[in-house]
Amino acid sequence: MYHYVRTYKNDLPNFKFLDFEDFCKQLDFFEENYGFVSKNEFKKSLKTGTAVDGVILTFDDSAKCNYDFVFPELKRRGLWGIFYIPTYPYTNNKILSVHKVHYLLGKYDSNIILNKLNGIISKDDIDQTRINEFNKVIYKRQENDDSTNQVKKITNYFIKYINREKIIDKLFSSFEADENIVLNNYYMSLNNIKKMSDNGMIIGSHTVTHPVMSNLNSDQQELEIVKSFEFLEQNIGSQLFKTYCHPYGGFHNFNDITENILQQQKCLFSFNVEQRDILSKDLINRSQALPRYDCNQFPYGKIRIYE
Repeated sequence: MYHYVRTYKNDLPNFKFLDFEDFCKQLDFFEENYGFVSKNEFKKSLKTGTAVDGVILTFDDSAKCNYDFVFPELKRRGLWGIFYIPTYPYTNNKILSVHKVHYLLGKYDSNIILNKLNGIISKDDIDQTRINEFNKVIYKRQENDDSTNQVKKITNYFIKYINREKIIDKLFSSFEADENIVLNNYYMSLNNIKKMSDNGMIIGSHTVTHPVMSNLNSDQQELEIVKSFEFLEQNIGSQLFKTYCHPYGGFHNFNDITENILQQQKCLFSFNVEQRDILSKDLINRSQALPRYDCNQFPYGKIRIYE
């Protein structure tokens, strides 16, 4: 699993990403030690329920750097990848709330962001029902300072869903960030995505707005999944695999309702985040929650420290 693969930029000194040079080294490492699964091998594996050896590359969130850096490198090496697209930026011409937070944390000091956030929210904005549950499991593997963790916990998990976009929009605008400028440089365009699809990359759903699905009711979850698939089908075209990726990953972020909707939508498989290999029993019994490693668990996958 990858998110941002790019090179360092001075205007985003704190932004968390995998350096493109390290990405290339990691691909070399995978090739030498595991090899890559072909699309036909994987398709057969899904049909037969027999796990196959090798690496499958996945990229979340439709970041523009995946078109600028990842796509040309995969094409040069004759590789393929699965790119999971949240559709809200394309239908509403807005940055997703989760990515506004990524941008702010990449540009500004996390202590300043946390202080501003605490000045915006009230006790009534916080959903207390799952705080203890989430605190036990979220952001345990990420190497963040305390303020960054707090900002991400509050904005992604603790704010009531109905208030979330409004609060994060207010936080974003408080830093005088120009949404249109950031938007144009943050996501791949539809033409970019279509070109990747035409060149052998698989395009999958990452919901509409990238919510914590387990915080939504059945109707809300269905809209997130169905509308995202409809948009991709209408604008990108049918794919070899109808596939989905759970936002944020981890079993606490989705539930049985999510998996049932995916089955009803005839989604062939979905990726979770769980640090282990895909086994035959996963393909047979729970194809809507396939395990997936984070790239930083392998050599060359760590975030660099730039001086």
